[in-house]
Amino acid sequence: MKLSKLIIIVLLSITTALVGCSNQSKNDDTVTIYFARHGQTLFNSFDLVQGWADSPLTEQGIDVARYLGEGLKDIKFDTYYTSDAGRQRQTMQVILKQMGVKNYTINELQGLREVFYGGYEGGANAKIVADSMHLLGYKTSNSYFNDYKAGKLAIAPMVDAIAKIDPKHLAETYLQVKSRTQDALNTMVQNALNNGEKNVLAISSGMSMQVMISDLTDSIERNKPLSNATVVKITYKNGQYHIDEIGSSNYINKGKNLLNK
Repeated sequence: MKLSKLIIIVLLSITTALVGCSNQSKNDDTVTIYFARHGQTLFNSFDLVQGWADSPLTEQGIDVARYLGEGLKDIKFDTYYTSDAGRQRQTMQVILKQMGVKNYTINELQGLREVFYGGYEGGANAKIVADSMHLLGYKTSNSYFNDYKAGKLAIAPMVDAIAKIDPKHLAETYLQVKSRTQDALNTMVQNALNNGEKNVLAISSGMSMQVMISDLTDSIERNKPLSNATVVKITYKNGQYHIDEIGSSNYINKGKNLLNK
């Protein structure tokens, strides 16, 4: 084979490989969403029911949001989401300030709201548990909470029990919450794909986040309550969702360690 022909073949092979890599890059539709629960609020500290009712962050809530922001600093986020709840927006603002992000826009999706607890809103958490636990087969609140913390109590019957015994008949059902939270998730992913975004930061609320991922993973961790500012990491790729982390406090711990040095 003549040298000139060999050179042409080699060049064509290199070009084909480069085009293939370029197309592969263009076709990479991976989107990573870091969902975090808001920081501790006044209602949280008073042990009051807080769904669509709202209250501001406590000093402890602001601190944990700062830790989270510091722990997320190494990640370059392309866009930010919360619901229209003040506690979620405030948490995001604290995080972004700690990360040094400026000139940002917070996109609001009502689908990221917490579960609506109807007539129980603003009342004692002890009351809503006492009224609903019997429908779930529990005789004591201790056994109820022990199973919840252990992941033995699925989120669907919990939400539906509250909806069933709500005195105002306004509380959301599991299917209602799942529909709107997963619609919000799909909206964020579609926006990211349209805009070429890879990393998304979203602030939501504990029980609604549990509902959102309830049928996206088989991990028992999906049933465990989410502490303030802990992270649920979700990856979207090739039309499928994968839940990478549930209730992770690693980012909080990392940020706290860095800030306390």
